[in-house]
Amino acid sequence: MNLAFHIARRIAFNRQKSFSRFIIRLSVGATALSVMAMILTLAFVNGFQQKVSEKVFSFWGHIRVQQYEPNKSLVAEETPIEQKDSVEHLLRQEPGVKKVQRFATKSAVLEKNKEIEGVLLKGVDPDYDSSHLIRYLTAGRWIRFTDSLYSKEILVSEPLSRSLKIHLQDTITVYFISTLDGARTYRKLKVVGFYKTGIEEYDKLFVIGDLNLIRRVNDWKADQIGGYEIFLNDYHQIDSINNRLSDKLPIQWMSRSIRDVYPNIFDWLNIQDVNRNVIFIVMSIVAIINLITCLLILILERTRMVGILKALGATDQLIRKIFLYHATVITFAGIGIGFVCGIGICLFQQYTGFIKLDEASYYVSVAPIQIIWWQVFSVCGVTALVCYFSLILPTWLVKRIQPVKAIQFR
Repeated sequence: MNLAFHIARRIAFNRQKSFSRFIIRLSVGATALSVMAMILTLAFVNGFQQKVSEKVFSFWGHIRVQQYEPNKSLVAEETPIEQKDSVEHLLRQEPGVKKVQRFATKSAVLEKNKEIEGVLLKGVDPDYDSSHLIRYLTAGRWIRFTDSLYSKEILVSEPLSRSLKIHLQDTITVYFISTLDGARTYRKLKVVGFYKTGIEEYDKLFVIGDLNLIRRVNDWKADQIGGYEIFLNDYHQIDSINNRLSDKLPIQWMSRSIRDVYPNIFDWLNIQDVNRNVIFIVMSIVAIINLITCLLILILERTRMVGILKALGATDQLIRKIFLYHATVITFAGIGIGFVCGIGICLFQQYTGFIKLDEASYYVSVAPIQIIWWQVFSVCGVTALVCYFSLILPTWLVKRIQPVKAIQFR
């Protein structure tokens, strides 16, 4: 049997009362707290970024393709472009592209009960994949495209329905003003559903209707649209695919990632990475300082033992291994407890949602959790390695202990 490991095990599991027992428990608790905090931070940050990004992408896709207008706001009516089979084929054949959908937007004013609200009507066609947005329907159903001219149905958000006191199956008046001559026209549309994404930029601005309605109001041709929404298989490839499409599209067209359209949301999500890194650094420092302090106290408390072992011929390296083994047991105990507690809290939140949030501020009503197991195991592994290497330095104190003085040490 390894002598150093045998002695370290006897010391570690010695139940004799001593000051070091309290310090050991404190160090185990500090390490567990650090690991638990890092696991929870990862799960919450991943959850926030995944959930909020999913809401943004569900409404607009990952990339937008439309007429090139560098000085125009990206959240505004589009200049029409013609559907081109060659371009649509190019978009669909691009590696990483999952779906390509047509859309257009039109400024409008909703009127109900003599109350009005300015909105942007987002027009979609029968081929539009509604599965991305149906999950956010809170009442009613999706639009039906049964009319030969255009669907006379519309979806509005919950905030707009409360503001205008709209109920399901109500008929509302939608006014449109021409951007060319200022002429005003209106349509009577039936509200068949309410949606709520939790993102104020969407819920207070957009209603969803038929793309053919926008064509008729704008006097567009049957093959004219506002642009294309592109959904990807992996949103992490947004920038690379967007750059490739920009090089391939006709010169009068442009592609923009949704991050460019709503930079404030993604800037906020990126701040979560900064917060995560700060917590990681603080928790690592707490764990390292506690373990180093614990090991120093263990060495000082066992000064006589060190002196006796040296008098019996034990080498400095053997004695250092004893304390390193002992500290490793403390480290792994702390990491194990932190892992169990961290994952336990994550799973409890995932299944019960006991942590509630203000949806207006955080875009979600319940703190989302996403456990990425390789990240969790990396946290545990890196914490063990960092703690182990940081514990090597204090063991050099063993070399400075002289046997004669150590045996006399009280």
